Amino acid sequence: MPRRKPFSNKQKKKQLQVKREKKRGETGSSHSSRNASVERGPGRDRQSDTSDSETTDIRRINHQPGTRDGRYDPNRFRLHFEKESKEEVERRKKIAREKILKQVAEKELEIDMNQIYPEEKGLNFPRRPSWHYNMQREELLRKEEKSFLEYLEALQSKNPPGTLSHFEHNLETWRQLWRVMEMSDVILLIVDIRYPVLQFPPALYHYITGELKKYIILVLNKVDLCPSPLVLAWKHYLTKQFPHMHCVCFTSHPGQPYSTLLQKKRMRKKVGWNAGGPIHIMRACQEITAGRVDLSSWEKKIQRDAVAVGTEGDQADDGSESVLMEHHSDVAMEMNSPTQELYKDGVLTLGCIGFPNVGKSSVLNSLVGRKVVSVSRTPGHTKYFQTYYLTPTVKLCDCPGLVFPSQVDKQLQILAGIYPVSQLQEPYSSVGYLCERTNFLPVLKLTHPDHSPETPHNPSTQDWTAWDVCEAWAERRGYKTAKAARNDAYRAANSLLRLAIDGRMCLCLQPPGYSQSKDEWESHPELAEIITLQGRKDEEDECGEREDDEGESSSELEEDNDRDADDDEDADGDDEDDTVKADRKGLTLNMFSVLGENECA
Repeated sequence: MPRRKPFSNKQKKKQLQVKREKKRGETGSSHSSRNASVERGPGRDRQSDTSDSETTDIRRINHQPGTRDGRYDPNRFRLHFEKESKEEVERRKKIAREKILKQVAEKELEIDMNQIYPEEKGLNFPRRPSWHYNMQREELLRKEEKSFLEYLEALQSKNPPGTLSHFEHNLETWRQLWRVMEMSDVILLIVDIRYPVLQFPPALYHYITGELKKYIILVLNKVDLCPSPLVLAWKHYLTKQFPHMHCVCFTSHPGQPYSTLLQKKRMRKKVGWNAGGPIHIMRACQEITAGRVDLSSWEKKIQRDAVAVGTEGDQADDGSESVLMEHHSDVAMEMNSPTQELYKDGVLTLGCIGFPNVGKSSVLNSLVGRKVVSVSRTPGHTKYFQTYYLTPTVKLCDCPGLVFPSQVDKQLQILAGIYPVSQLQEPYSSVGYLCERTNFLPVLKLTHPDHSPETPHNPSTQDWTAWDVCEAWAERRGYKTAKAARNDAYRAANSLLRLAIDGRMCLCLQPPGYSQSKDEWESHPELAEIITLQGRKDEEDECGEREDDEGESSSELEEDNDRDADDDEDADGDDEDDTVKADRKGLTLNMFSVLGENECA
């Protein structure tokens, strides 16, 4: 028996570090061939992994455990972003500790689309190469992989390292986009109203309207999180920039703002999916189809859903309201013909595409009238392609979220929710970006870490860094490290970013010239329609951040029972049961109010 070699603590530490990197998906180009076979499982067709090129190091995000039978690979469409260097991460950490936060002018929130997608930088997206039915499947896959690698090389040649934001390097996810655009008659491009210019690539618009000769309906989602005049300003700006498309506003939570900063879920006031905007999407489709598709069944369904919500009754689950769901195999999708025949067999096919975390699945659930797709704040939650027959003549297609290349600030990308907060290496700079653009002190009610109990407390007169904000929030929320019981600044930073992603800390970008013409938008004749869609009253037209100390105290106690539910896959999707849960919690007493003490003291 050979003599065992000594294994030092240093070697053991290195071994554990490599194991953790594998678990997080931080694998470089040297492991691409091995990961390609491991991630797809033994039961799947082996396909080469083109997410790693020779010049970039890719980080695979949001790893999911595989299934036992191996028939389905949950990591096939996971997010693939370029990995940042340790030096860059440490540099941002140092800035977060030292840089004093200063409020930026409101005009700094105005962003033009040309700033994010400059034409001279070639910020395009990969196209599916031409093919014909005589090609074998393997030949088509190789051709797509070669075309994708050429696209990455051309993009990197025009943009030096560090100038591009995070964007998708996973070819499998781009393939899903190609299939959806080819199969659909009308494209629903869904964007978050808080960051529309980040999530609307002009190259995609020109490709769909120019090369594919198809129509786009731009869905401005989550309008309940944004002031009404700003919603109207964005709608007019985008319609002017892109005249060959329809622009509609949408919300899955009309009249349901967060009553407190720390409320976990927005409670539905009535049973049912009382969404604001399905009727506008239906009318846009009627205008596009011009009578070539019978959409009367869709209109009747919307009316039935509105009646069911208005009478506070449960929606019917009989056969007439059932939804037929289809799963498409890889072979059927890859060899799908990009036919120019629209409305085949009298069926209108709507394709839902967009960036991660813009609410595509929520829009689909609201259109159907009940939950058919699970939703989550985690980017990349939709892992596969499915179609749903809304009515016999209307079919919906859901596509995984895709991040297009741009030159937007990476901190703003994180606040827009395209990167899983729990897997950030350095969240502090994003917190600083948020605090410089929001009035965070009166909202968070923080006490400076260097504050002395003997001196009067006035946070507005003290200098704050991003690290100070995280330390103060950790102190207020009780986030402590496991060993030393110090304030857990990392957990606090993640918590603050989730508040921003959920819309409880309201950061909204503005179109160019909005600050100068704000009074005009506030008195615009179309403003009443936006307010009605949001389900608000005029005096409630804020960012959903009403300061109610009593409600906040009770909300904090509820959240303490299950803090930071990062992996809650149905974080916003099980609202039909929230009324029952709220009734059960109605008998819970706030002991701090009974004792007359301040729970945050």
